[in-house]
Amino acid sequence: MTAAAEREGAGLRRVLRGGAVNMAGAVVGAALNLAVIVTITRAFSQETAGLLFSATSVFLIAAVVANLGASDGLVYFIARMRVFGRPGGVSWLLRTAVAPAVLVACALAVLLLACAGPVAEGLGGGADVYLRLLAVFLPFAVLADTALAATRAHHDMAGTVLVDKVGRPLAQLALVAAVAVSGAAGLLALAWAGPYLPAAVLAWFWLGRVVRRAAPEAGGAPGEPVTPGTHGAAGDPVVVETAAGPETGRAPGGPVAAGAPAAPRGEGASGAPGATGTAASPGGAEQVDAERVEAERVDARTFWSFALPRAVAGVAQMGVQRGGVVLVALLGGLTGAAVFTAATRVMVVGQFGTQAVLYAAQPRFAEQLATGDHAGVRTLYQVGTAWLVSLLWPLYLSVLVFAPEVMRLFGPEYAAGATALAVVCAGQLTAAALGMGDLVLTMTGLTRLNLVNNVLSLAANVLVCVLLVPVAGATGAALALVAAMLVRKLLPLWQLRSRVVLHPFSRPVLAATASALTWFAALPMLLEALLGGGVATLAMAVASGAVGHLVTVWSLRGLLGLGPRR
Repeated sequence: MTAAAEREGAGLRRVLRGGAVNMAGAVVGAALNLAVIVTITRAFSQETAGLLFSATSVFLIAAVVANLGASDGLVYFIARMRVFGRPGGVSWLLRTAVAPAVLVACALAVLLLACAGPVAEGLGGGADVYLRLLAVFLPFAVLADTALAATRAHHDMAGTVLVDKVGRPLAQLALVAAVAVSGAAGLLALAWAGPYLPAAVLAWFWLGRVVRRAAPEAGGAPGEPVTPGTHGAAGDPVVVETAAGPETGRAPGGPVAAGAPAAPRGEGASGAPGATGTAASPGGAEQVDAERVEAERVDARTFWSFALPRAVAGVAQMGVQRGGVVLVALLGGLTGAAVFTAATRVMVVGQFGTQAVLYAAQPRFAEQLATGDHAGVRTLYQVGTAWLVSLLWPLYLSVLVFAPEVMRLFGPEYAAGATALAVVCAGQLTAAALGMGDLVLTMTGLTRLNLVNNVLSLAANVLVCVLLVPVAGATGAALALVAAMLVRKLLPLWQLRSRVVLHPFSRPVLAATASALTWFAALPMLLEALLGGGVATLAMAVASGAVGHLVTVWSLRGLLGLGPRR
């Protein structure tokens, strides 16, 4: 096996380990979040559930606005600092990112407190108490999110899993259940948002441990050279800045970084936002190294020029995910908003699986693009897409086949949302198969293009909602969601064509797709035809399909990047 293949395999294994930790948390977190929604829909009326879901959607959109893109900026720049041997700048970067985000969160919280009445009237009235309670916890949501993003940049996924995927939703479920028993609907917002406070405290405590663990290995302040042999966080070798140029404790002319190949001839090496290719030539290595060092001189302007477009893009993305609930409440009433929220819960459950892969792959993409490893980016993109298909298609196919039974879990009055649920599942199947092109686009530094894509996605969502929700209700909102997703997923693949040619049509993706279709589409439809519908048939189909799919995936683990290639 060549050295490049060994490095690529090591990188995939590191992403896989992080993805496995995230996936374990995603399974638990998805179950807990679904349990919270089912508890609310079963214990309270559709109007009360619709009010709460609309209010929490406003809260989550406000949290993304207040974040200012700081979370993505932290992952991007911390990962690059580690690659280029300057992890000592992390503390400065945290101060630069977090202080403005928290100040904006406090300002938005005050604004939401002041405007709770008019916003509640727009949602149908009665949500002002919910909005005021939620506003108090907005800064804590931002603090938790930024701290956990910084831990992920160090390839530490355990903090995100324990604090955000398990701890917070578990506390929400316990508090919501207590409120349901007491019947005090006015406390629902407090039960839902209250856990953000301890989550923020624990997240920053966890980050402190990660930074302290990395500090003895990192050494150096921002802009200072690092002594040869220095390693970044988690024991990863990094580039060392010396008078002769970057090195890893070897003689000049050695590898750029352990685990990261040198930039190919003719390709850009800096990976900085907007960087262009530089042809390699005799004596050109020093020029490339100088460009890399210059690219990593991160100041506040550089950070926010990356982060702010991501902030607006994140708002647009959250607007697509949560704005549909608000639009349905405005255009179709609170009952329709409750049905649409229930129908899209499977999407939220799937997003936990998506985040499990994205969170693990994001810092690796940043490292690969920083060193010009485009072949590694393509490999990780295709293997990561196969992982997404293997994880998410079983969920969406099962729910698509048994949509009526799934909707009845929320209560008999929610059965009308089966068509909307089927539309959402079809859209999410497509989204998983198209992979992580939008994440790659962001990690190339092209955050302005990512912003344009997300604004166009939001515009498509709003337009289709306005056209279809008045006549089709929750189903119209589901179609709008799918239209927005197609815009956001397809545009990056076209925009990256001149930098990194990405497409999901590969043997790993086809293998994962075939397995999922066999075990979670063909088999359930056969069982339904033989035994009829119902919860018992659903349980049998899922159990037998899960066994068959796991056996198939294990037999194909080399092809899917889950083990050594044969």
